[in-house]
Amino acid sequence: MHDSDLIVQKKIEDMIGYGYIALRNYPKQERYGLAADTKQSMYKLLELTVRANKRYHKKTTLQDLDIELEFLRFLTRLAMELGFLPFKQYEVWNRSLSEIGRLIGGWIKSQKEK
Repeated sequence: MHDSDLIVQKKIEDMIGYGYIALRNYPKQERYGLAADTKQSMYKLLELTVRANKRYHKKTTLQDLDIELEFLRFLTRLAMELGFLPFKQYEVWNRSLSEIGRLIGGWIKSQKEK
């Protein structure tokens, strides 16, 4: 496990913490819909990070991680557009997702160079 891999995991853990705060704004009827899907996606992101750290061949897991991140971005954008997530919180969350995306991109690039 490299230090940069640990950074990705820590950033995802921090993002999940922020996500939980943001999800409190969602209306009650969305707790089992969009909010649940968002939580599931955040956990999937963390799970894929752990898997990628443990695997010798990381390529497909890192691709899955990148795809899951894009899906989570979609869910947060949808929540903002539907009015469940205030724009300011969306901005903070999206900045965090962008930073995670850059770290994942660097991880993918470093694997291609091996």
